Amino acid sequence: MMDDRPIPNVLTIAGSDPSGGAGIQADLKAFSALGAYGTSVITALTAQNTCGVRGVHPVPVEFIRLQLDTLLDDVTIDAVKIGMVASREVAETIRDALQSRRPRWIVLDPVMVAKSGDILVDDAGIAAVREVLVPLADLITPNLPEAAVLLTTPAATSRDEMLTMAPGLAALGAGSVLLKGGHLNDESCPDLLVESGQATWLAGARIATSNLHGTGCSLSSAIAARLAQGDTLPQAVAAAKQWLEAALVESRRLDVGQGHGPVHHFHRWW
Repeated sequence: MMDDRPIPNVLTIAGSDPSGGAGIQADLKAFSALGAYGTSVITALTAQNTCGVRGVHPVPVEFIRLQLDTLLDDVTIDAVKIGMVASREVAETIRDALQSRRPRWIVLDPVMVAKSGDILVDDAGIAAVREVLVPLADLITPNLPEAAVLLTTPAATSRDEMLTMAPGLAALGAGSVLLKGGHLNDESCPDLLVESGQATWLAGARIATSNLHGTGCSLSSAIAARLAQGDTLPQAVAAAKQWLEAALVESRRLDVGQGHGPVHHFHRWW
């Protein structure tokens, strides 16, 4: 039987990655792979590849505001994924636009720490994410280093420490928290979902691959795509995790760059 429901529209607000593995490029691929129509507002241009970032060119805040207003004047957005935001002015612009025409779901991936461990956002940018965007979000998806930056504490190194960290993250004001455990020195990758004060462990396999570029972008976008289609939060997270694990496994079929390559977003079709 044909499904007559309209395909939902999902928006990514993030930077651009020319290599296609992270940022808005990864977000749009994840939206499409999970059954949603993708739209985008670009906050920064980057010069990067699979080996690293060589330059960042922020989009002027006035043009970010114009992109948001122009898109939202025309297109009904069912869910939003927000990526890296480097300034309070940009954060407030995003907040004001989304508060005035509130989509059902807002997912924030607080991108602040590179895989190398380098902090990508200065103290003012971190404060803007914590104070302006986290309270706006229905779900935040920090990994352990990002959670540590948000809470100004050491990163968790065990499941017990993740459980200890979770209430502090929830207290920052987001509706729910998905604390990702990929940085644990563990044979698996357990994630902790905190919703309405209830903590649930979500199992995850540790995939032996170096193709890890953009995994956080892709997961948060996949969750947003499933939420836009009516999944509950636990259903959306479970579906997104299952899809990402397969995308990591099938990334061996790609030959993109000499560093950390991308996941295979379209493994179900290619």
